[in-house]
This record gives sequence, C-alpha cells and structure tokens, in this order.
Amino acid sequence: MPNISNRALHMPPSPVRKLVPFALQAKQKGIKVYHLNIGQPDIETPETALNALKNIDLKVLEYALSEGNLDYRKALTEYYHSLGFSDLTPDNFIVTNGGSEALNFAISTLCDEGDEVIIPEPYYANYNGFTSTFDVNVVAVSSTIDTGFALPPIEEFEKKITEKTRAIIICNPGNPTGYLYTREELQKLAEIALKYDIVIISDEVYREYVYDGKQQISILDFPELKENCIVIDSESKRYSMCGVRIGCMVTRSQKIRNAAMLFAQARLSPVLLGQIAATAAHQNDGAYIRAVREEYTHRRNILVDLLNAIPGVICPKPRGAFYCVAELPVDDTEKFAQWLLESYSNNKETIMVAPAGGFYSDPELGKKQVRIAYVLKEEDLKRSAEILKDALKQYREEFSL
Repeated sequence: MPNISNRALHMPPSPVRKLVPFALQAKQKGIKVYHLNIGQPDIETPETALNALKNIDLKVLEYALSEGNLDYRKALTEYYHSLGFSDLTPDNFIVTNGGSEALNFAISTLCDEGDEVIIPEPYYANYNGFTSTFDVNVVAVSSTIDTGFALPPIEEFEKKITEKTRAIIICNPGNPTGYLYTREELQKLAEIALKYDIVIISDEVYREYVYDGKQQISILDFPELKENCIVIDSESKRYSMCGVRIGCMVTRSQKIRNAAMLFAQARLSPVLLGQIAATAAHQNDGAYIRAVREEYTHRRNILVDLLNAIPGVICPKPRGAFYCVAELPVDDTEKFAQWLLESYSNNKETIMVAPAGGFYSDPELGKKQVRIAYVLKEEDLKRSAEILKDALKQYREEFSL
C-alpha cells in the first residue's frame, strides 16, 4: 500500500460535513433532514447571472488570465468604488477559485513552514485546513459567548505575537458567530499590525449581510495598512452562487500582489464560466442585496428568538452573516448531533447542526455549542426550532442529563 503524507493524516475534518454520511443514512430511512449545518442559501441567484450562463456565445472555453479576466476585475473595481475605495484599480485584484483559494494564496504568500497566524476563536473551521496545508500554526485568542463573541482584549493578541507571527486573520462579519467588528476594534488591530509589521487578513465575504442599521467596516478603511492588509472576498454568499467558485484577493501592496501572482500563475487560471456569471451579477442595482438582507434579518430574528425560548439554550443575536452559535444543555454536541441523525426523529423529520468544537483550536471550548445557519425559509426555521426543543428534552431524559 502507498504511504499517505503526514500532511494528509493531520488534515482536520470539516465539522460542517463530517456528519454527512449519517444524514444520508437518515434520508435513506425516509426521514426529512433540515440542514442547519451549512451556509448554502436557498435564495435564488440573480437572474442576470443565470442568463449570462444560458446565453454564452463562445466557440472556445479558453483559459482565463491568471489574475482574472479584465472584464470581471473591472466589475470588482466598480463595486469597490461604490464602497468608497476609489483608489483601487483592476490591478489590486487577483481573481480566485472561491474565497478559499484567496485564503490559500494569502497564507502561502506570507508564511513558511512553522510560521504562525493569530485568529480570534471560534473561527471558520477551514482556516485550520488552509494553515495545515502549508504547515502553518494557528495561535488562537478566545472570545466567549457571554460577550456575544466580541473581540478579546487587544493585550491578548499582543501576548501571542512571536518572531514567527506573520498575520492576524479575522472574519468580519464572522463565521461562525455573526459578530461584527467595530471601528475601534479594527483600529486596535491595525495598530498592532503596524507595530509588529505583520499583515491583517480580513475575510469579508459576508459584508453585505449586516443588520440593525449597522455597517461593515472594512480593513481597507485604514490606509495606513497599505502594505499590511489583504481582503478576502467571494461571490458565493453575496449573490447566492456558491457553485461558481469565484472570489478574489484584494491588496494595495504591490509586493504582496506580485508574490501572490506566482501562485496564481502556477494554478493556471480561475474558472472562466464563474467569472462570466459573477460579472453579470454585479450589474444589479443593489435591489437584490437589499431584498436578501431584509430576508436574512427576518430569519435571524425568528430563529434567535425561538432558540432563546428553549429551556437551557443560550444564543447571542448576531449582527451579520447568516450564522449563530448557540450553547445547548447537553454534555457533548458532537454526540448530540450524531444522535439527531442516527436515533431520533419527530414525525419522520430531524435536523442537522454543526458541532462547534471544530470551530475552536481546543474542541473542548465548543463542546456544548453548535453553529446554526439561518439559510432556510421561515416555516423551515420554525419547524427546526420545534424539533430541537423536543430533541433536547428526549436526549436529556434518555441520557439522564
């Protein structure tokens, strides 16, 4: 038998997808599964994007430019100008196969084997996968549910910085918590980055979906970070087009861009058809985003209120994205999530949640928490909360909790 690399053996499993086999088994038994575990919106993709794909008039589906085709980078430039960043040009963007590849480019550009990145936790679980791929170490700074997962004191970041620290990674608004960073918090991070000459990698793929009259503050709002910041962006959640696999890496630093372009050239090109769809999606006048934001606000309010009405459940109200982290009155949410799929149903229905241990560097910190995505329609969220309430009651009785 061939050897498997240590890198593969130590690659962490996805907390979102590792329970999929149990969900498939439940469905084979005729049980309906409400998927609260994954950020796959049921919102329709913009018609302009769908029509662009249907009406492609190309004789050859050729390679795109390694940095992304100019038409799409122009569309991105206009979009960022609308956000107030009028200094950006198409040369500030490297188009990637989803935000995931943009993160890979950023990490591989900044870090060597054994280097470190600091990340506030809980954090997007795939940050573990991206860093593991390059043998880069995650150094976590913990936030807590009792503060709504607010940024930990900046002194905690400074304590973690070593000669191997290359970047701080944040997600704003956050996955999995939905936390929205304030300008004051970002200013403190900017000062730390400049003091130690490290880079802020800001994952801003959910920037449009911010609620309660708040506004997302981008790390690009801090011009002093010209050489010390990278923004990760994606069309997946903005336009409900996860399958087109189109994102981008944004930086004002020519040094960082030039280095990242070497990785872009090595992987040849980003998806051509995805860029065509994404370019067309940006032709929308904002009505699409406003309507979707209103829908997510409605779903958030319904779900979080219902969760907090369940005895023993604690769920801070997120200010952005479309996720929340809830603490449940169970001993281990991984066991509970598997039990929901293997051993429980309510009128032939159950729910699938993402145990939150996989969103922490130390899984014990998330042992009683789950991430829930409110990407389902209102009646499905209401039914899911009803199922969760009944399941918790049965589970606690069965295991004498």
